[in-house]
Amino acid sequence: MRLVVVSVGRLKAGPERSLVERYVERAAPLARSLGLGALDLVEIPESRARRDAERKAEEAAAILARLGAGPVVVFDERGAALSSEAVAARFGAWRDAGETALHLVVGGPDGLDEAVRRRATLVLSFGAMTLPHQLVRALVVEQLYRAMTILAGHPYHRA
Repeated sequence: MRLVVVSVGRLKAGPERSLVERYVERAAPLARSLGLGALDLVEIPESRARRDAERKAEEAAAILARLGAGPVVVFDERGAALSSEAVAARFGAWRDAGETALHLVVGGPDGLDEAVRRRATLVLSFGAMTLPHQLVRALVVEQLYRAMTILAGHPYHRA
């Protein structure tokens, strides 16, 4: 199963980018051992539209164009707050069901258009607080790595 993180905006050089790169590097050998593909990072340019609704709609069209078959997990403060174990179980079930890809979507500064939320198989939240989208991307990649360690029985996750 391919793992694809689709995010709005470019990660510039800095701590968030370093953290994402670190977890992508750590995930690669673990993913292979679990029958998962490499972790692909897809960056969607932020819209330049004047109004936030137009920006979200433009970004949604670009996001939806990058989604293929398979489950789509969207991160939004209005989503479900699941434990890392529950998330790992979902990812493992999709892998075991023969899904070809898993897409994880992070919106931009204005959030996500409803069209993207409607396409989601699962909407997750890191809590009710508003977080910078660059930081959410780092959290998504870390939780993806954590899910892999849980599925592999690795001691990284200490429940």
